[in-house]
Amino acid sequence: MNQAPPPLIAVIGSDGSGKSTVCEHLISYVKKYGPAVKIHLGKQAGNVGRAVSQFPVIGNLVGKSIVSNTKKVRSKKSRLGVLPSLVITFFVFRRLRRFTRMLALRRQGFIILADRFPQDQIPGAYDGPTFPVDTKGNWLVRRLAALEYKAFRRMASYKPDLVIKLNVDLDVAYARKPDHRKEALARKIATTPQLKFGGAHTVDIDANKPLDEVIASAEAEIDRFMKSQGYVYLENPETADTK
Repeated sequence: MNQAPPPLIAVIGSDGSGKSTVCEHLISYVKKYGPAVKIHLGKQAGNVGRAVSQFPVIGNLVGKSIVSNTKKVRSKKSRLGVLPSLVITFFVFRRLRRFTRMLALRRQGFIILADRFPQDQIPGAYDGPTFPVDTKGNWLVRRLAALEYKAFRRMASYKPDLVIKLNVDLDVAYARKPDHRKEALARKIATTPQLKFGGAHTVDIDANKPLDEVIASAEAEIDRFMKSQGYVYLENPETADTK
């Protein structure tokens, strides 16, 4: 008889909802139920761009190009160029590599806490495919778009055991992320309730509240779920390093 794999818990929400901060706190709590790791499954184009910009001589130029070209695919309304398509593809395979690593860790017996989770339900929405459905461009651009959709179909075929949705109002999100465009935040906030992740068990948390209250609510939902799966909360369990 096959034993069920350890739980896969995903935390999602718009920028400004506190995803990463909440996950940083939650991983210590999740480890009370057994060995656990935290995996970031987002694109992280901004982080890579900032890291590359530290390189000598051409770093700043290349870093800005990475961030700029990740935006061009979304904003371009006609034919797409090769350079922005290649940049997007780089991040697709980077995300796919982390996703594959996550699956391997889960097979090894680790509970997974995922900061974000890929979805193919709404193309163009956050954590979904970036290329337009009707991508126009040369054969290479169209091929790269097809590869992206294939990668997202594969990742989205895995259903989280628990999805924690952090719901936040636009004014609150913008106050926390004033460097973000308000229109982009509004689209992400509107998208969050629509994401189903294959019918995964989902709980909604009001992320407008103070951080300690949001974390407490998330911990309560995790405790309820883990107990339903037969897990026991231990005060001093053996822990694993966060990945």
